[in-house]
Amino acid sequence: MNADAHPDALAQTHARAFTDQRPWSPTEFADLLTSPHVFLVGDATSFALGRVIAGEAELLTLATDPDAQGRGLGRAALAAYHTAAQAHDADTSFLEVAETNTTAIRLYETAGYARTAQRPDYYRMRDGQRVAAIIMNRAL
Repeated sequence: MNADAHPDALAQTHARAFTDQRPWSPTEFADLLTSPHVFLVGDATSFALGRVIAGEAELLTLATDPDAQGRGLGRAALAAYHTAAQAHDADTSFLEVAETNTTAIRLYETAGYARTAQRPDYYRMRDGQRVAAIIMNRAL
């Protein structure tokens, strides 16, 4: 693993990108990265973490450092995630996104994802508010 993909660096980017939700800890990233089903694309500036099981890919998280946003890095990380998921024999992908994360929802919709379901009160925001998760999927 290169230094840019170290769990500490990933957690720092995640914390900078997710200011309204609880960010993931270095331990959470390290634990996920030990799974043979989990893969990482990108680096600590912009990355996607995915998991493939039984032909279905799940986008676990996608984060871009706020200082690097607006340059297409998130879109590139999402495209690299799709390529890696296909290389792991996935034919579909799904994700969950907070209904308040309109920027991410637009990115996913332009990448071909469609809304399929909703989980009410799924995410607890840092201010204590609970918001729904939008479940989206697409063919790969």
